[in-house]
Amino acid sequence: MPSTHPAIAQGALRRVHHIALNVRDMQASCDFYGNILGLHKLVGDEVPSTLIDLVAAGKVANFRTPDGTILDLFWEPELTPPDPDPQRQFTRANHLAFDIAPELFEQAVAVLRSHQVQIEGEPVTRPTGRGIYFYDPDGFLIEIRCDPS
Repeated sequence: MPSTHPAIAQGALRRVHHIALNVRDMQASCDFYGNILGLHKLVGDEVPSTLIDLVAAGKVANFRTPDGTILDLFWEPELTPPDPDPQRQFTRANHLAFDIAPELFEQAVAVLRSHQVQIEGEPVTRPTGRGIYFYDPDGFLIEIRCDPS
């Protein structure tokens, strides 16, 4: 049954502004997102003014994806996964997917393997392209995918 309440106008939401993840080990997560996945870590004047104190205290780290989306990491040292088995889905989030050029896909897989990142199975090929699923240091499922070449 359709809602009788007004909706936000289609197209009014322009883009994803940021994604925030809770992380148990800030250093391991910064290494993963910055040094393994190659996202740009915001430093100095790049850090949003509202987060300067939290970043300085080591409680928040910010990364920028190539399309400009900000990934915020919030340090939660007591964080426990919803289930110790990372194959069980989180209640609200399924996975975070990054797009890559088809000619760089195999190289990305090799980088993940060289860093001994926990990979979920082998790369999959579908009519929509290829993908590989793997886990960040807190067991959150990440995908690198590409369109068909």
